[in-house]
Amino acid sequence: MPHTIGVNTWVWTSPLTDESLAALAPKIARMGFGAIELPLENARDWDAARTRDLLDELDLVPVVIGAMGPGRSLVDRAGNVPATQAYLRTCLAAAHELGAAVVAGPFYAPTGVTWRMTPDERTEVVAQLRRNLGPLADEAAAAGIALAVEPLNRYETSVINTVEQGLDALGPLFGPGLGLALDTYHLNIEEKRPESAVRAAAGHIAHVQVCGSDRGAVGDDHTDWPAMLAALDDAGYDGILGLESFTGENATIAVAASVWRPLASSQDDLAERSLRYLTALGASR
Repeated sequence: MPHTIGVNTWVWTSPLTDESLAALAPKIARMGFGAIELPLENARDWDAARTRDLLDELDLVPVVIGAMGPGRSLVDRAGNVPATQAYLRTCLAAAHELGAAVVAGPFYAPTGVTWRMTPDERTEVVAQLRRNLGPLADEAAAAGIALAVEPLNRYETSVINTVEQGLDALGPLFGPGLGLALDTYHLNIEEKRPESAVRAAAGHIAHVQVCGSDRGAVGDDHTDWPAMLAALDDAGYDGILGLESFTGENATIAVAASVWRPLASSQDDLAERSLRYLTALGASR
C-alpha cells in the first residue's frame, strides 16, 4: 500500500535548530517528501510552535525523534531514569504542539552502551523498562501520540536488538500509546529474515525507518525492497516511511553513527535517490 515518505534531518545536520530547519524544511518539501523526522536532541534545540507553523505552510507531516544520548536510560544501571522520563515528556509535549502522531527512538538505554546480562539480569532489566516506560505510554495515549520504541543492532545496544525481543519486553505495554519503530538498517543486521520479523510485529508497528543496508540510499543496496514493502503490507502498516541516514560532516554524529565514508555523492543525492526509488516501486502516496 502507498505510504507517505519522509526524511530525517540527520541526513544533513545535527543538532537540528530553528535556523537549520528554516533552510532544510523548504528543500525537503521541494524534493517531494511528504513528512519530516525532527530529532529533538536537547529540550530547547528548536521551538515546537514555530516549527508547527513552518511545516503547516509546507504541508509536511511531522515525526518527533528522540535521541538517547549519554545518561539517558529507563534502566537504572545505564543512566538517570527520572531525567530520562522528563526528557521523553518534553518530546511528547513537542509532538503535541506539532500535531505529530509519533515519537520514535530507542527508549531504553543510551545508544552505544552495551553490557552482558545473565537471564536473571535481563529479566530485571525488562521489569525496570516496563515499570519506567509504562506511565509514559499512558501519557502518550492520552495525548493521542504513540511512543515507537526502536530495536537497535548489537553494536549499539544489548537491551533490545530484535523484533522478538521487542515483542517480549514491551508486549504488556502495547496499545495506542506504545508500539515498535522498525528500522531496515537494524533489521538487516539482526534478523535472520527481516520480512518475517516485520510480519511478526503486525499490529504493533508504530513507525518505520528505511535506508540502504549500508545507511546509504534506498535501492542502491542488497535489500529486497519489494519483499520488504510486501511484508509491511501484510503486517497492516500504512504509516510513514522515514528515510534515516546521517551526514559525515558533523563530527559528533559521524562518530555516533559510524559514518566513516561518503554514503552518496551528496546528502541531497542520497535523499532524492531514495525517494525516486520508493516512488518507482509504488510505495509513495
